[in-house]
Amino acid sequence: MNKKQWANFPFNPGKWPFFYGWMILLWGSMGIVMSIPGQTMGVSVFTDHLLANLHISRDQLSLAYMFGTIFSSFLLPWAGMLYDKIGVRPVAMGASIGLGIILLVLSKINVIVFDLLHFEQTVFIVIVMVLIFFMLRFFGQGVLTIVSRNMMAQWFDKRRGFATGFGNVFVSLGFSAAPIFLNKLIDIKSWDGAYLSLAIMVGIIFPFVILIFFRNKPEDSGLLPDGDYTMSERKKKLLFPVKKEFTLKEALNNYAFWVFALMLAMHGLYVTGITFHVISIFKEAGLPASEAITIFLPISVTAIIFTLFSSSLSDFIQLKYLLILKGFGAILSLLGLILLGQWPPAIYFLIIGTGIMSGLFSVITTVTWPRYFGREHLGAISGHATMLIVFGSSLGPILFSGSLTYFGSYETAGWICLGMYLLLVAGSIKANNPQLRIFNDGMR
Repeated sequence: MNKKQWANFPFNPGKWPFFYGWMILLWGSMGIVMSIPGQTMGVSVFTDHLLANLHISRDQLSLAYMFGTIFSSFLLPWAGMLYDKIGVRPVAMGASIGLGIILLVLSKINVIVFDLLHFEQTVFIVIVMVLIFFMLRFFGQGVLTIVSRNMMAQWFDKRRGFATGFGNVFVSLGFSAAPIFLNKLIDIKSWDGAYLSLAIMVGIIFPFVILIFFRNKPEDSGLLPDGDYTMSERKKKLLFPVKKEFTLKEALNNYAFWVFALMLAMHGLYVTGITFHVISIFKEAGLPASEAITIFLPISVTAIIFTLFSSSLSDFIQLKYLLILKGFGAILSLLGLILLGQWPPAIYFLIIGTGIMSGLFSVITTVTWPRYFGREHLGAISGHATMLIVFGSSLGPILFSGSLTYFGSYETAGWICLGMYLLLVAGSIKANNPQLRIFNDGMR
């Protein structure tokens, strides 16, 4: 598919009543929300139902989840390069349809395993779930999320942080409401009926939304990023325009890429670990399970506040300062986790710290790569970064479960994560925008 040839099908974004980038924010945010069934939050709601119907242990399911996620991460750089080559719509449609097919398979997983394949041995059931999780995570957490975020970033430049902040708030609301919605759906339709409903929504309905409303770059339709927005003289002095379009190889050889990517990967590891085991974490701390579930609402509220605050701020300051703040939020959260049940205020540390780091995650993930390395190879560069995030998320559940199994508590996992975050915060001090040096050299 020629990207420019199809840019104005079925309508020309340039003839929209207002700058179409604002609509891109809506549809891109919806694309990320549609990935929820492939995210840890979406998987965890169905965990107990899968365990009961597949007759495998929690450790075995966690192991299948880990290997499936790791394998999926290795394909994400390829998906990013494919995005650069053929554009957002075909890749997003393929991911949405693929995710829908896997959700359909999950709705009949017990029938497939026991009646169709006649698998009775646990090892074969685990292998099947590795394949299922591989595709679920690849299409959901991986590809659909990458292309939706990149599309939003392509349509804004000088106001990228401010604009995508609204989209990130929509995403935060969607993710915070997802557990309630999914549990209600399971109550109404049972777990397999819920998976079938999600398959129809993601695999049949949403691809038509992608085909009609998604667009690759504003330039393909004769538009410019930000529309008619004119940057003030003050912002011209504070912002440094992209002077060089980095190739993937150049980005991977850049120090700042690795600091940002590893900080985001640690986010995936830590948040996935506590989300996957949150009820058990509270139980081990001597707190009721009902209290474990209630922390997600205040975390989401805190995340939304910091998303709005940091999105606008990101247009005026160096992004490394937001990265450092994100690291301190994680440290605060981890102190809350380690002291949970021992010190009453610890739960507030956990909530506020997790909210801070989660709010900043969305902003940093969307804004950093195009500002630091340009838009020409955005898919390939963000694909490698997302590979690290997904890989990190695969290790979270097993790290935390291993901490409980071998050390009798989750504190060991907490201390390991705390040490990693301290190193990354120190490394963030020199994670400067590579465009800054090029800009300064040109001014001499």
